[in-house]
Amino acid sequence: MRIDKCNNLMDFRAIARRRLPAPVFHYLDGGTDDEVTLARNTQAFDDYELLPSQLSDVSAINLQTTLFGKTVDWPVMISPTGASKLFHADGERAVARAAAKYGMLYSLSTLGTTSIEEAAAVTDGPKLYQLYIFKDRGLTEEWIARSKASGYTALALTVDVPVAGNRERDFVYGFGAPPRSRIKQVLSFARHPGWLARVLLRKDLDMLNITTSEAAARAVAAGIRRFIDKELERSLTWKDVEWLAERWGGPLAIKGVQTVDDCRKAADSGATAVMISNHGGRQLDSTPAPVDCIANVADALHDRLEIICDGGIRRGSHVVKALALGATACSIGRGYLFALAAGGQPGVERALGLLRAEVERTMALLGCNSISKLGRHYVQCRTPRA
Repeated sequence: MRIDKCNNLMDFRAIARRRLPAPVFHYLDGGTDDEVTLARNTQAFDDYELLPSQLSDVSAINLQTTLFGKTVDWPVMISPTGASKLFHADGERAVARAAAKYGMLYSLSTLGTTSIEEAAAVTDGPKLYQLYIFKDRGLTEEWIARSKASGYTALALTVDVPVAGNRERDFVYGFGAPPRSRIKQVLSFARHPGWLARVLLRKDLDMLNITTSEAAARAVAAGIRRFIDKELERSLTWKDVEWLAERWGGPLAIKGVQTVDDCRKAADSGATAVMISNHGGRQLDSTPAPVDCIANVADALHDRLEIICDGGIRRGSHVVKALALGATACSIGRGYLFALAAGGQPGVERALGLLRAEVERTMALLGCNSISKLGRHYVQCRTPRA
C-alpha cells in the first residue's frame, strides 16, 4: 500500500510496520504490562454516541479556535513524542512543517532528536516545549530559557513518569538492546538496511536537548533508559509546578493528569491547561481512557483550565466526541508517527488532511457548524445492553 492509498490513520500503521525494524515498530506501537490501557484509549470512544441535529445550516463549518492564547485552524495539536528520527530521517522537522501547513500547534519533546532552536526555525506557528524536571535542575532552567528565546508559546510538564513503565514488548523484541543480543533482532535490522545505515553512519538519534550538557551527554551514552530512570525526580510535588510556572511566566500545561483533584491542584499551582493523558498507555496500566475523564474535569474546571484530550485519537469522530464532552482540544501522537514512518512529511500531511476532513464531515453530519457550539447535547454515553 502507498500513502496515497491510505484512507485513515490506521492504514499508515500497516505501512509503518513493514518499513521499520520490528524492535522499533513495537517500541512505537506498544504499551505497558498487559496493554489494557493502550487498547482502551481508543475503544472507549465507542462508548459514546453522537446525537445529530437535523435540518441545520452546515453550508460552512468553522473549526477555528484558540489554544494557549493563539488562534489555530482546528482543535487538534501535535503531542510531544520522543526520538522521531527513529521512524524517519526527517524526524521532528517533517512533523513541524506538516503541522504548520494545517495551522496546528506543534509540540517538541525533551527526548526529541531535534533541538529547541532547530524546531523553532522550521515553523512560525504556535509551539509547545514538553519537559521533565530532572534532578539536575539546571537542565530544566536551561530549557526554559531556550524556549523563551526561541519564541515557544507554551510549556508542558510531564508528571506521570516517576519511573519508566514496564514496556514488555521492548524486552520481547529487543528495543534498546545491542543488535547482537538476539538473532531475531539481527535479522529484523538486516531486512531494513537503509534504516540501519542511517542510524549507524549518520548517528542522528542524539537527544540534542539533553546532550547540550556534557555530563548528561556522557550519561545518555551509557543508555537513555538508564539515564531517565536515574534523573527522574521522584520527590516532585505541586510546589515544583509553582516554581516552574513562576520561572516560565506563560501558558503552562500539566501532562499526565486524569482526576479532578489533580487538575484542580494544577490550576491552583499556576497551570493554565491540562493534558488529560495516561502517556499513551505506556506508564501505569489499567488507568482510564482520557476521553472518560473529560466530562468530570470540564464540569469542575472549565472556567479555569484549557482541557486537552491526549490519547487514543484515531478518527475525526473521536475529536468531535471529546470536544462535545468538554475538551478544548485533542492531541495526537501515534497517529502522526505511523504516518511519519510510512512516508515522512508527505505521509504526515496526508494523515492530518484525512483527520481534518473527518472532523469537518462529522461536524456537518452532526448538524453543528462551529466548534464553539459543540456541547454535551450532541453526545450521550451508550447504554449497555442487558
